[in-house]
Amino acid sequence: MKLKAFAFPLFLLFFISCKTDSPPKTEMAVEEVKVWQPDDTRSMTGVMAKRGLIYDSETDTEGYVLFEPSSSTKTFLINKNGEVVHSWNSDLNSMNSYLQPNGNLIRMERDENFPTFAAGGQSGRIKEYDWEGNLLWDFEYYSETYLTHHDIEIMPNGNILAISYDALSAEEAEAAGMDPQHIPKAGIWLDKIIEIEPVKPKGGKIVWEWRMQDHLVQEFDPDKENYGVIAEHPRKININIASEEAGPPMTQERLDQMKKMGFITSNATVDNQGSDITHTNAVSYNSELDQIVISVPGYGEIFVIDHSTSTEEARTASGGNSGLGGELLYRWGNPANYGKGSKEDQMLHGQHDSKWIPQGYPGEGNLMVYNNDIPHPDNKLPNMWAAMGENSTPELKVAIGDVGNYSAVHEWAIPTSENGNYEPGENGVFGPETPDWTYNAPDKYSIYSSFISGAHRLKNGHTFITQGMQGRFLEIDENGRRVWEYWNPYVYDYKLPDGSPAQPTGPFVFGIFRSTLYPGDYAAFGGKKLEPISPQPDPFIFKMPPPPEENTQ
Repeated sequence: MKLKAFAFPLFLLFFISCKTDSPPKTEMAVEEVKVWQPDDTRSMTGVMAKRGLIYDSETDTEGYVLFEPSSSTKTFLINKNGEVVHSWNSDLNSMNSYLQPNGNLIRMERDENFPTFAAGGQSGRIKEYDWEGNLLWDFEYYSETYLTHHDIEIMPNGNILAISYDALSAEEAEAAGMDPQHIPKAGIWLDKIIEIEPVKPKGGKIVWEWRMQDHLVQEFDPDKENYGVIAEHPRKININIASEEAGPPMTQERLDQMKKMGFITSNATVDNQGSDITHTNAVSYNSELDQIVISVPGYGEIFVIDHSTSTEEARTASGGNSGLGGELLYRWGNPANYGKGSKEDQMLHGQHDSKWIPQGYPGEGNLMVYNNDIPHPDNKLPNMWAAMGENSTPELKVAIGDVGNYSAVHEWAIPTSENGNYEPGENGVFGPETPDWTYNAPDKYSIYSSFISGAHRLKNGHTFITQGMQGRFLEIDENGRRVWEYWNPYVYDYKLPDGSPAQPTGPFVFGIFRSTLYPGDYAAFGGKKLEPISPQPDPFIFKMPPPPEENTQ
């Protein structure tokens, strides 16, 4: 009976995908329409979608796309015909990598043995390979209290910025003023940013560090040192923003079932569900400003911090070019977190891939982000959660999002004062009130992805989008017209030693964390023969599972 109960929602996900997903039934040249109009539906999983190259116009950007198929140990480079022209392989899983101008590849890899952390995006290893796949550098960073995860940024000097968990025990969280009612037994996982100076062939030096835990504020316990009125400290991080919608604690039985469904990876325990309160998932560096932007979806915000500080200054509220030390220079997305506004004022929802637009690109110096899970005020789509009845769970809803929600890509300039700092407006809220530019799908839903995903600006003004949940890559021009589209056709079955998935994906077997389009004249490609490899990797063909009643014996 238990197998049957959980087969129903999983089967329903595949069914919805089959019923709602399809590329446009008729392809028209982009030039013939102002904006491409897809079917007024969207896919939940994309498992039944047509895969590979879907659309290629004469106005797309010539170049090559880099990505990692989920549950694999591979990195692929494809041309704009959708053909694999180069690949790298390792013995470990990766979900994110960066191709360097010299042709080397720097990959985040998921170590198989780290303890404690269990929230997806885990890494613990950073490796560098040459074009031929030879390992040049291997860096390990994991323990019971820290772990690199989600994203890195290669700096102009060759150092690497990395996101790391920064664990606090339940006792430490309470000492920091967190409401004990919202502290998991295993404690909480805040984040920190570390700067690594590579030491080849193995290891590295941490030459700079910024920690969230040094900049907390709370108005729960007046006996703690960081007590203060939240609204009077907009540059600090309120440790007490625990969601009242988190639902009841997960039982061991439920946890085991979620693992079997692929929604939860190894190290997950009943005691650490809810530990990952910030879940920082992107880091980007602006060398002109010497500033860092990070995406913090647990708070529905992006934070900007000053990298010009020393590590010692970064622990304080003074020093650096800003004079503010490690305090937040700027934040955007959810002013209620610093006592300004309400839930209705929240603008970012589970966002990914916040980054600066580079100098020389349209929108240079602006910020860009993929806003994953925007609540739709006029949701008229069926409520899948109600349809599931007792089979619906808070974990499942968080994992795949709400049927009526949608996604968008935003770009905006940070309002800057005369002294170069970022100050809140007259209402105490960091501006702007709305983004300067937003891309929505014509039907609002067809780029929906409740998790992963990303977007980056190209030098010609186009924007390259990863709709992560379905594994879809989309290039749009400056007018929002689709000029290229590709759906990842590759699925692999790499597992950790305990048999669990390296990254939790559930039914989203084609999902891609992020992809990057490198232009054809990128230095890494100089002198390389980028011809389709033969044979091409075998695509994965999804077959609809049998109805639940035929699969309960």
